[in-house]
Amino acid sequence: MENRWVLKPIPNAQEVELLQNQLSVPQLIATLLVQRNINSFDLARKFFKPQLSDLYDPFLMKDMDLAVKRILQAVENQENILVYGDYDVDGTTSVTLMYLFLTSFYKNVSYYIPDRYDEGYGISFKGIDFAHDNDFSLIISLDCGIKANEQVTYAKQKGIDFIICDHHLPSEILPEAVAILDPKRLDCDYPYNYLSGCGVGFKLIQALAPKVGITDDEVYSYLDLVAVSIAADIVPLTDENKTLAHFGIEILRENPRIGLKVMIAEEQKKQLSISNIVFQMAPKINAAGRIEHASKAVELLISDNEMNARGFIYAINELNTTRKEIDADITEQALNQVVKSEQIDNFSTIVYNPTWHKGVIGIVASRLTEVYYKPTLVFTEGSDNELVASARSVKDFDIYQMIDNCSEFLTKYGGHTFAAGLSLKKENFDSFKRKFEEQVRQNISHTQTIPVVEIDAEIEFSELNAKMYQLVGKMQPFGPDNMTPIFLTKNVSFGGNQKLMGKNNEHLRLTVFKDKSVIEATAFGMGHLVKKFKKYAFDLVYSLDESHWQGKIYYRLMIKDVKFHEDE
Repeated sequence: MENRWVLKPIPNAQEVELLQNQLSVPQLIATLLVQRNINSFDLARKFFKPQLSDLYDPFLMKDMDLAVKRILQAVENQENILVYGDYDVDGTTSVTLMYLFLTSFYKNVSYYIPDRYDEGYGISFKGIDFAHDNDFSLIISLDCGIKANEQVTYAKQKGIDFIICDHHLPSEILPEAVAILDPKRLDCDYPYNYLSGCGVGFKLIQALAPKVGITDDEVYSYLDLVAVSIAADIVPLTDENKTLAHFGIEILRENPRIGLKVMIAEEQKKQLSISNIVFQMAPKINAAGRIEHASKAVELLISDNEMNARGFIYAINELNTTRKEIDADITEQALNQVVKSEQIDNFSTIVYNPTWHKGVIGIVASRLTEVYYKPTLVFTEGSDNELVASARSVKDFDIYQMIDNCSEFLTKYGGHTFAAGLSLKKENFDSFKRKFEEQVRQNISHTQTIPVVEIDAEIEFSELNAKMYQLVGKMQPFGPDNMTPIFLTKNVSFGGNQKLMGKNNEHLRLTVFKDKSVIEATAFGMGHLVKKFKKYAFDLVYSLDESHWQGKIYYRLMIKDVKFHEDE
């Protein structure tokens, strides 16, 4: 399927010129900033040179005072506190952050991660029973709980209080918790709505620290965990998240906690990025919860012994290898099922097999979305006569809203615009499938059915120099709402050098040129196009890459897409 290239609107020329003069930067950089709503000197300073003083006062968050008061009361009364979190990366980093912080000054603390297969997502009745049986009177939930009304009421009946730290959308009626920290609450005036679950937990420890004599420096030492959660949970890299991620990545590069250090290759440290976290670290942390139990990930992250941590990471790497094998097998089965079930003409993709591993159906859903570019649901067998599914969407299409529109068939659901999960009774499966397809068909636009490459600007190679590469690099960390800038240059030619790479020659390194400018480029997955690169002129879509090797700096283009002038 050929991608649709979309050039972002050109910002107001006067606004760009004013910022360009204020910052003394090239027009292209000023354009990229204004596209990102960075249109003043102060916003640009915060964007390029974030400071920890930029972080917002945690007490601006609704119920923060109540949460701090209840934790201090628990400490004073020697109560047992249970830190409860989800089994994904955001959940396990959140639990690690809160557990390590609380145990740094108070010992009656433990943690609980629900079993993905036995309990499912979020607060479980089994988890509350565990708390009751073990004399916990306060549960602090992280990255979950905002919709756990029944469970929180059940806990209250058993004499257990809840503090909920979440970042998902709440329902109209909130749980009966002592405090609910969620910037997405309609009655919360916190200045930034897009924190990760671990980010909300960080705001709580930031508020609590001065009350228990813990310094700011000690609080900031937890930002490596926050950065991992921000990257893995794919929250916007703007405003406070950008500041948190910036300083968290600094810690990951220079002095990460041992449990994270053993996941970072020595050669990666100096240039570690959000991309490294998403594609290399996060899958390892996730693998524990997908294949066995996510408590293994927390054990790794809280480890203060490098030998033990390396033992944990060895076991987790083995689980990740197993996960990859299961994922590949199920993806192949799911693709075959799509063809056999004649869903090719549908507006959504829905597949089901009772034997599929629950821990990888989200990955499989992502794979199917890449192949067919449709909102996708992958179902497998759950417990109690239920089916469970992971959902993934396409750009700018709210799959959570489509699921919400079918809620009469569901027993449980939650998630975000582009990724969600749900469960339903088996007898409701066919009815749900019909309505979900109908909802997608009615709400998706034609343009949302074609993969999109968003282009920041059309430029010429003559605009690219060392300063441009460096200034673009300073816009990191990249992520949602601050994506790596993508450029278009038209009428480019093959530059004379080529090298096929990869086990099957699937990747290509080559030189490209236009108007006397010759630049090295890398094209992953485009090795099969080498003859076309040589034969035709082409339009090129790419990002800029600056890499360091043995004391030298290398500049190159990372080709994202290409259109050949075959008709000329």
